[in-house]
Amino acid sequence: MKDYTVWTYAIYLFLSVSITVWVARTLFRNGRIFLVDCFRGNAELADSVNSLLVVGFYLVNIGFITLYLKLAFAIDDVAGVFEALSTKVGVVLLVLGGMHFFNIYVFTRMRKRALLDTAPPPVGPTDRIVAPTS
Repeated sequence: MKDYTVWTYAIYLFLSVSITVWVARTLFRNGRIFLVDCFRGNAELADSVNSLLVVGFYLVNIGFITLYLKLAFAIDDVAGVFEALSTKVGVVLLVLGGMHFFNIYVFTRMRKRALLDTAPPPVGPTDRIVAPTS
């Protein structure tokens, strides 16, 4: 009987870190426009926050990947390798997706607040809006 546990660890680390790097690069590249809008056109601040978000993304995800590495059982066949990898990588993907949606939620709220700050004041309760005549 052969023990495939170490190979499973190696494949898991390779896949999980590769996916994390790909997601981080994709978010960094495509998130800039969204962040510039959130920060009311301040591209310098948006780029700085974008870089800091990527660093935090790497730290949290790679930290999670390494903490989640240990298996509770030995793997003694190739089918076990696939079963363990599907569980481990699946959880990593769910965590990555959850972090992404949380970030989108936070920045969407920031963007709404920024839009409210620049919106015209609401019409007072005694004022009337007069329709333009053409």
